[in-house]
Amino acid sequence: MTASAAPWPGDPLDDDGAGPVPPEAHDDAELRERLAAAVAAADAPDVVVAVSRHGRRIVHSGGTAPPPEVLRPDLRYEIGSASKTFTGLLLAHLVRRGTLTGGEPAAACLDPDRPAGPDPVTLAHLVTHTAGLPALPRDFYARALPAWQTNPFARYPAARVTAAFLRHRPRHRPGTRWRYSNFGVAVLGHALASVTGTSWEELLTAHVLRPLGLSGTALRAEDPATDATGHRGDGRTAVAAFDAGGFQAAGAVRATPQDLLGFLEAHLRPDGSPLAGALRAVRTPVVRRGLGHRHVHTVAWFRHPTDGGPMYFHAGATPGQQAFLGFRPDTDTALAAVCTRRVRGSHDPFVSGAYALLAEDRSPSR
Repeated sequence: MTASAAPWPGDPLDDDGAGPVPPEAHDDAELRERLAAAVAAADAPDVVVAVSRHGRRIVHSGGTAPPPEVLRPDLRYEIGSASKTFTGLLLAHLVRRGTLTGGEPAAACLDPDRPAGPDPVTLAHLVTHTAGLPALPRDFYARALPAWQTNPFARYPAARVTAAFLRHRPRHRPGTRWRYSNFGVAVLGHALASVTGTSWEELLTAHVLRPLGLSGTALRAEDPATDATGHRGDGRTAVAAFDAGGFQAAGAVRATPQDLLGFLEAHLRPDGSPLAGALRAVRTPVVRRGLGHRHVHTVAWFRHPTDGGPMYFHAGATPGQQAFLGFRPDTDTALAAVCTRRVRGSHDPFVSGAYALLAEDRSPSR
């Protein structure tokens, strides 16, 4: 596994082709059939699969529960770890505008009097999962266990996250190994808030949500009438609204499918956006790992090849909901899928179905 040599990846290479393909006639009826099949296969109380092709949106919703009073596409859904794509974009924007470099030692951001040491964990290490941190703090499980089926993260507040990081000693030099870490991205959120003197919620709202016009996105449950209700794997037992505790940057975002499409469309067509530079930067490959470097990551997205070009995606889950976000510049297609049932294990049809919808997209190419 190799990581980027520089503390920040800089401008992306032109590896996505010459740009999005122009709109052409294509069979929306076939796409609608595929979306309907994906909704049915998810077998969840509420499911929404939304696609944007060449700027035209197609949304299909359904579920095993009676239709809610608010239309399913208008509800806010918990997107869990897909929140990290918002965090990555925020950091990229702060770097592009010169507020940060990405090479700042995270410990110094949290505690300015703390010596950096010879091999400090930087903000770039945290966002790229190369900080040498475990998935969760060592003492997380003991504290979370009493609420494991409901709200485990709520029992681990911000102060514990930062304290656990400051006392952690990585087994490997930062930047040398990749390990997916909710812990690391949570620390990143607290480091950004500390170094800027602005709360995480205010940072994300001011620099990402408001500039992109994402008024249907929030960082906590606000109204039972408009926040989708999650369920356990049986699809019948409701669970409480997710509380991310001290892990906001790693998993607190909840949004309407329309907002999620707007977020993805900004990545497809960044020109003219106030975040244009950051939106381009988050496509840049920064970590390559595995045999033949087949697994590629950016500061915000997993990146897989398709027949026409790279596909960018991220999935996420909370105790009662799941989400999948992805986009393909080669076909000018974005997909946001959400559902209100958490299926654990390798037999989950929701994520695999959403991934296949985007990976197998046959939207006309140039």
